[in-house]
Amino acid sequence: MAGGKQTPRQKMINLMYLVFIAMLALNMSKEVLSAFGIMNERLEASNAKTIESNEAYLANLETKASEDAAKYKKLYEDAQKIKAMSKEFYDYLDGLKTEMMEGVEDPKDYMVMDKSDYLDQKFFQGDGLSEGGKEFLKRIHDYRDQVSAMVPKGIKSSVEARFETGDENGKVETRDGSKVDWIKYHYEGFPQVASLAKLTALQADIKATEESALKAMLEGELSDQVSLKNFQTSLFGSKSAYYSGEKYDGKIIISKTDNSSKPVRAELTLDGRKLTEGTDYRLEEGGVKMLISAGSPGDHVVKGKLFFQQDGEEIEVPVNNTFATISKPNAALIAADKMNVVYRGVANPMSISIPGIPNNKVKASAPGLKSVGGSKYVMNPGKGRTVTITASGTLPDGQTVSSKSEFRIKDIPRPAGTVSKQDGTVKLPRANMEIATIGAMLEDFDFDLNLAVSGFKFKVPGQPTVSVKGNKLNGMAKTALKRAKRGDVVQIFDIEAYITNNKSYKLKKVSPVVVEITN
Repeated sequence: MAGGKQTPRQKMINLMYLVFIAMLALNMSKEVLSAFGIMNERLEASNAKTIESNEAYLANLETKASEDAAKYKKLYEDAQKIKAMSKEFYDYLDGLKTEMMEGVEDPKDYMVMDKSDYLDQKFFQGDGLSEGGKEFLKRIHDYRDQVSAMVPKGIKSSVEARFETGDENGKVETRDGSKVDWIKYHYEGFPQVASLAKLTALQADIKATEESALKAMLEGELSDQVSLKNFQTSLFGSKSAYYSGEKYDGKIIISKTDNSSKPVRAELTLDGRKLTEGTDYRLEEGGVKMLISAGSPGDHVVKGKLFFQQDGEEIEVPVNNTFATISKPNAALIAADKMNVVYRGVANPMSISIPGIPNNKVKASAPGLKSVGGSKYVMNPGKGRTVTITASGTLPDGQTVSSKSEFRIKDIPRPAGTVSKQDGTVKLPRANMEIATIGAMLEDFDFDLNLAVSGFKFKVPGQPTVSVKGNKLNGMAKTALKRAKRGDVVQIFDIEAYITNNKSYKLKKVSPVVVEITN
């Protein structure tokens, strides 16, 4: 294009082409911003679950320390120190995120979070770092060095890797081979939502470090061994589980990863879809490097053939392997979404899952438990004081994982009677009392139950008790009310209340309410 004089028509075509590229870049920018926002939401949800899991590990370690101080006391003390350091660093990052989001009207509108002003001003000053940037790096280094010095040797390298900040000079190498400061490479000039997701990911590393330390202290170090048989294919990935939509970087391994065993070509499919060399996979020594997306949660099947050159002939090796994509990390979790107990008469929402196993491979059972899709369940407990939920699932290798959790069953607390939504002792003018609505409420209850009143008794000093149907004073009650004097206390008792969507459940007796007439 630069070698000769262009015609007006060619110049117009080039201009239209540039406009088209700009339009594509604009659309892609919005999609990328939204993707970072969704990733941030999932990371925050995962962090919340990891915090719960870590609390359980620490509690178990505390119990063991009380039972065997000689063996576990020092470990428990170190665990408390790691937890305190983790919380301090985590809260510091929370503060950065809060400051970053100041002025954002809708925290879910990721497409407007395209500016990089906050961290650029917070971390950088001219060509160097501001005080905020220096503090950020110092906190990373302090946390990494202090925690790695306390954790068991088996996980020390993983702690250092999670919080690595470049080479000995704090530099990282870019695609063009040049070197830049680690903090600039990761945080300078990025859109607001991308920086938010990066800080949340750093928080996830903190919680993962805390979890691995606690698990190692409590259970000891674990090691995984992979055995490969000759002339059989297996999927080998850099990690055992992948998030939905994440790139799956595993390899189809032939024999024992012999570097001379490079396929000459391959015919592969993923869940029946033909894969393309260069886009979906790459041939290399020892097998095939997969470049596919991990896809939606569930099991995925890679089938086909690999072709090897041997003595001038092509030798076929069949491929038939599966991998599982999961949506949640960490240990098996059975938890009530709103409380640590379940209530009779209420549809208690539950989340039941076993990370490492797709939801469609997990089964949960208990009296009154019902699946409502995915990892979501509803528990309607019956009689008794406790209920045990059993969750089981099958790993891709056929191994069965099972876990049980016991929940206490409670009745719905005693409701309190109300007059115009006020309970206890109320002061009202006579006219207000005549038109007041009698109700019932559950103060500070975890569920928003819709209670209704079908009747009550009304007592004015010196007058006969009046039985009322409904939730307002009838004619007889109003007549009795007219005879009340200023300062008299009228009583509303024997209030008959029920749950509108579960009339069969018998509530406890409703507390009465008294009203002092003020005129």
